[in-house]
Amino acid sequence: MPETSGSTGRTPETHVIDFRAAEQLLDARDPRGAVKLLDGVIAMHPENTAARLLRARAFFAAAQLRPAELEFTIVLEREPDNAFAHFALARTYERQGRPDQAKRHFRLAAALDPNPQYLKAARFDA
Repeated sequence: MPETSGSTGRTPETHVIDFRAAEQLLDARDPRGAVKLLDGVIAMHPENTAARLLRARAFFAAAQLRPAELEFTIVLEREPDNAFAHFALARTYERQGRPDQAKRHFRLAAALDPNPQYLKAARFDA
């Protein structure tokens, strides 16, 4: 019999299914649905950085900028070399009207990964 998580009857396999379904919901432009699925995954696996990054993206897509900022920050505490998380946090700050903080993270993203999108946002020439 598979091991379950507490009284919920959820198995580790179910959490993987929820994670994949959340990815699909986010792709289908249902970020709130994705957040709901990921809440359960993260409750059982708070150390799962991939789930936190996906939830941060979902919060951002749902224009829930403070929760997005918090999740991106947690990801960066665990993975300070994650260029995408720096870029996404910068976009979050930008949408919040915090350009100085955004600029710092855009530049960190570009320094970590010379992705043309990151380099353009970093505006090193400005």
